[in-house]
Amino acid sequence: MALPFLFEFWALPHQLPPETCEDGRDWRTWLCLGGRGAGKTRAGAEWVRSEVEGDMPLDAGRSGRVALVGETFDQVRDVMIFGDSGIMACSPADRRPEWHAGKRQLIWPNGAMAQAFSAHEPENLRGPQFDAAWVDELAKWKKSQESWDMLQFALRLGDMPRQCVTTTPRNVPVLKSLMENPSTVMTHAPTEANRAYLADSFIEEVRARYAGTRLGRQELDGVLLQDAEGALWTQEMIEGARCESAPEFDRVVVAVDPPVTGHAGSDDCGIIVAGVVTQGAPQDWRAWVLKDASVSASSPMEWAQAAISARDELGAERLVAEVNQGGDMVETIIRQIDPLVPYTGVRASRGKVARAEPVAALYEQGRVRHVRGLGRLEDQMCLMSARGYAGPGSPDRVDALVWALQALMIDPAVSYRRPQVRSL
Repeated sequence: MALPFLFEFWALPHQLPPETCEDGRDWRTWLCLGGRGAGKTRAGAEWVRSEVEGDMPLDAGRSGRVALVGETFDQVRDVMIFGDSGIMACSPADRRPEWHAGKRQLIWPNGAMAQAFSAHEPENLRGPQFDAAWVDELAKWKKSQESWDMLQFALRLGDMPRQCVTTTPRNVPVLKSLMENPSTVMTHAPTEANRAYLADSFIEEVRARYAGTRLGRQELDGVLLQDAEGALWTQEMIEGARCESAPEFDRVVVAVDPPVTGHAGSDDCGIIVAGVVTQGAPQDWRAWVLKDASVSASSPMEWAQAAISARDELGAERLVAEVNQGGDMVETIIRQIDPLVPYTGVRASRGKVARAEPVAALYEQGRVRHVRGLGRLEDQMCLMSARGYAGPGSPDRVDALVWALQALMIDPAVSYRRPQVRSL
């Protein structure tokens, strides 16, 4: 009878907090990140149980006053308290608390108390004081920073007040700041880590619909996706460019941004395949980004083979490769794989940001679409701003994307508007 309520026996690794911080100190905040359905609510409810359950009087190892904070009061009540994985469902009959709706409180048989709060009303956290808190879906709160700050001032009881934060990650300042705090410990899991407790049809449907998209990486894989300040591309812009299918194209190219060096520690080789439909005037042209075939190549022959393979797979008419670093050697390497491949070398005369801005403008105009499977390219895109690239290493995939759309959309449009007559 007790076994179903012994969470340590059933819990997945990400549903239990680490014992200490990385430096060996006691932690103050446990941040449980995960995709939709990864078991975050159950982890939070069971953590509250571990904090409050026990015999009277409450000893130093247990909490007596807990704050339950969600985006709205209804979500606290319906998800954190009475939900399928909430506190009530997780508690055995002899330790189940009573809900006092008028006071918005849970009272346990041993006298411990939990009080429900809405993040829409941060001022309600002024006055009460607690020695523990469970915070749910912090990253989606509209008043996240204000409510979070008020909660921190309220956690002032006991020897070591602690809090558990269960949330799907989103690119918000309060979450990024919390992750960087040395007193925070983290666990993480994608949706599929908990698939034994989820409907197979749900997994199949959401993977079919969102796999390979930036939204899928956030909501299913539980990955924090960041946009640089002043980013040339935003997540909203990229999600708006998503498409399920592509038409027949007038032209398809493979663009290559070769790494400077050719060893195991080199940057990736950016390889992007894109196609264009050139019906009407240039302002009516539309492009589709079809594949990110970028590779972490330890030798030039490896990335050259990957580029040729991408061309053959999608029927591209031409390879376009940046030659600022490799010069004629880039073409030589490619022709060792396929001596007859149509090839154009391009040389950058402007910085990465200056080259990327006209391409970002095409996205703002709604003239570029993305198929699925471009997650790593899209991550790099959201880290490109007017100040430069905010990510680690080189934006190799973005560079290749820029060369592809330059060759398909921008350069031909210039020639279209400025035709030249050749004299005899």
